[in-house]
Amino acid sequence: MSTDTPPPEDDPVLRETLKRCSPATYYAACKFRANGDPDALRAVVLGVVERFADRERRTSLQGDPATVAALHLSEDLGLDSLTMMEVVMIAEDVLRITISNEELTRLRTIGAVQTFLLEKATGTPPAPARPNCATDTNPWNVAAVGDQVRQIEARSAAPLAPLIDQRPNHA
Repeated sequence: MSTDTPPPEDDPVLRETLKRCSPATYYAACKFRANGDPDALRAVVLGVVERFADRERRTSLQGDPATVAALHLSEDLGLDSLTMMEVVMIAEDVLRITISNEELTRLRTIGAVQTFLLEKATGTPPAPARPNCATDTNPWNVAAVGDQVRQIEARSAAPLAPLIDQRPNHA
């Protein structure tokens, strides 16, 4: 810890919530509460997940941040749905937020949890989903295609809709 960073104010309730986590996790939680530091939140998530992860899998949380962010909660760290509920309850207490079951079911990786909690705790809206042609199950994004057709038709003399309607059916 640097000398120019004051120690966080002690919070007995927060300390009790994180009693089975490392002191570094508690310190990061205090730091996040004090100034909203995203890195502190990421450290809190790692500390809480480390507390619940299978003992033999915890070392995987010490690697490169990009690699750690890609770790799957269930497959890579051994967290089941009941354990995830415990993690969520701690996150709700530490970050003073509420997480619905629907929101919880979308979280599969450490990075997804970190991003979601940061957005939730800071009130930042989630980034819009970007279309991914490699994984999109619907190759015909009808809304986007329709917009493009209207733009092209506005510049050309012949309507394109009949051509679009001849596309193969990928039901």
